[in-house]
Parts: sequence; C-alpha cells; structure tokens
Amino acid sequence: MGTATIRSLRERIVQTLAFEAGGLLLITPLYGWMAGAQLGESLALLVVVSVVVMAWSAFFNTVFDIVEQRLTGRVASERPARWRTVHALAHEASAVLASCPVIYALTPFDWWGALWADLGLTVAYAAYAFLFHLAFDRWR
Repeated sequence: MGTATIRSLRERIVQTLAFEAGGLLLITPLYGWMAGAQLGESLALLVVVSVVVMAWSAFFNTVFDIVEQRLTGRVASERPARWRTVHALAHEASAVLASCPVIYALTPFDWWGALWADLGLTVAYAAYAFLFHLAFDRWR
C-alpha cells in the first residue's frame, strides 16, 4: 500500500465543490429537456438538490474513505474500479433519501414522478461520479 493519506478538509471541500459545479453544468440541461422544464427552473431545482446532496456527500465520502482504509489499508486514491462502482452506487442510492422530498416539494411531480425524476438524476450522477472521482484521484 502507498503512503498517501485520507483527504484533508480543504481537499474534501475542493473535491465536493468541483463535483457539484461540474454536475450542474452537465446535468441541468439534460434534466430540463427530459422533464420539460425551463433551464432556469431546472437550474434552481438542481442547485437546491445539489446543496442537500453536497452536505450528504461530505459526510458519506469521509465515512466511506475511513471504512475502506480500515478494512483494506487502502486510501481512496488507490481504490480499484470495483470499489469505485460500489462507492458511486452507494452514494447515489443513499442520496435519494434526501433529494426525493426536495424534488416533490419544488416541482409539479407527484411522489412517483419525483421518484422517477430522482432515479433519472441518480443514474446520470452515478455515471458522472464514477468518472469524476477517477479523474480527481488521478489528478491527486
């Protein structure tokens, strides 16, 4: 195993903000097109969802990294593809619990519509998360 350490608070903040900014740039137009919403409405919704998920992400990623290091002796920058997939899917699945009520409250969707919209966002963000974190760790 390498001598790398778990990310500092500063690095975690940079990682989280970069992830959310990139996600908004990529996912907002796609969501607007799929939901039939105006770009401004889509952006407003996704900013709120982003803030909710950003708070969750900081907690989730830190706990995941600590647990992974204790179980494997490995830090996130040494994470193999299988664990990157587990990380991305577990993050997005757990984020649904926080984001679905927000989508329900801020859109004309009923609960099922909000869930479907959230699941669509989850799939898009899971794919994005895998690629983003791979690139971020390689950059690190």
